Amino acid sequence: MSSVPGLRALITLAWPIVLARSAQSVISFSDAAMVAPLGDDALAAATTGAMNSLGILVLPMGITFIVQSYAAQLAGQGDLASARRYAWYGLWLSALAMVATIVAIPAIGPVLSLTGHAPAVREVMAEYMAIRMLSTGVVVGTEALGNWFAGLGDTQVSMRASLVAMVVNIALNWVLIYGHLGAPALGVQGAAWASVFASVAGFAVCCHAFWRARHQQTIDPAAIGPVEHPVPVLPDSSDGRLGMREFSRMMRFGLPNGLNWFLEFAAFLIFINLVVAELGTVAVAAMMAVVAVNSVSFMPAFGLGSAGAVLVGQAIGAGNHHYVPRIVVRTFSVAAAWQGLVGLLYFTIPVPLMTIFARDEVETSGDVVVLGARLLAISAVWQLLDATVITLTEALRAAGDTAWPLVLRIALAWVIWLPLAWLTVFAWDGGAVAATWSMVVYMFFLALAMVLRFRSGAWRRIDLTGRGAAG
Repeated sequence: MSSVPGLRALITLAWPIVLARSAQSVISFSDAAMVAPLGDDALAAATTGAMNSLGILVLPMGITFIVQSYAAQLAGQGDLASARRYAWYGLWLSALAMVATIVAIPAIGPVLSLTGHAPAVREVMAEYMAIRMLSTGVVVGTEALGNWFAGLGDTQVSMRASLVAMVVNIALNWVLIYGHLGAPALGVQGAAWASVFASVAGFAVCCHAFWRARHQQTIDPAAIGPVEHPVPVLPDSSDGRLGMREFSRMMRFGLPNGLNWFLEFAAFLIFINLVVAELGTVAVAAMMAVVAVNSVSFMPAFGLGSAGAVLVGQAIGAGNHHYVPRIVVRTFSVAAAWQGLVGLLYFTIPVPLMTIFARDEVETSGDVVVLGARLLAISAVWQLLDATVITLTEALRAAGDTAWPLVLRIALAWVIWLPLAWLTVFAWDGGAVAATWSMVVYMFFLALAMVLRFRSGAWRRIDLTGRGAAG
């Protein structure tokens, strides 16, 4: 008699993901901290350039998560030879992304000229982004291979890659920004080159692990549980030949997931730059501080959601669709317990938490803390909603249900959230507090819609791999 993967399996998969994403946050923080002594223009160019670069990369990075879905379902069938092809398809995607961004590099300067940044900031930012775009291929490739290993149940490869990238990035920042060890002092450009070399180092870790796994042809059934409803394997499924039809099929399911990430990120940028920015520097600083604090609750929850998605994909591949609701409930329970606890802290002690961002020498620092504390207390309301959205979005993606969540997010983010935020700020004069409540409304409807979609059972009828795996 088989059993649903337990809490131990979930945590074992989740903690490396949490550590990997946390290491990536440390990289962003170290870039900002080490560029800051160069002045406000340099800091603005590096931090905003990094965010703009992420806005470009988020589309192909989001697509690579479908590699995890394929790997997990094929792992559930015990067919690693077929699963391995999808790692190569992920690398194909990384190559396409690299070519596209390199071709687009000359357009960075003209596009930035349309923004409201000061000329000096725009010039340095354009140089920074042009350098960062050179690493697109290895960044997307690292995500692709990391997701492939995760689908097979090994989330530690991505963790090791992120930790290596973090160490290399911090060390090279010190060398290249300030000109230590005989290197030229490159300033902001040095930070960009440090990120490029760090990304290459992380990709090398993934490539080495992928090369070592080249002879493995089967999945240990003990790692995923008994296959109760075997899915037939196509006669040519293990011959290792790559094909455009499979790649196109993968893109058909993966592109909506990438667009999902991209459009929601774009909606957030518009929210910050066009809505909150109109309220002044204090409001922007307070909102961004709240976002930074909320990353503490988000990252473990995202790690749990991704781990749950691996278990969901493996269960579907093994024909154990009836496991999925219980996996989802267990994943949500742990994520909700964590985010609920953090939300309680946000609500009860927001001021002490926001004093982290206080700076004695800045006159408006106290205003940022006071406003940020109010916004942080409001953010406590959406913690359980966020746990719901993360858990169900990842579970649906593991099943191949990516198109419907895309339509849903477009409708809710661009038809409800942004217009509501605009009204609360400009028509109703509600300020940053009202703008934050508009995010709560958005999260409520998004969570409700995700619950209804999952309960509809439509994910059971999706055949991701083309082998009749739906059930």
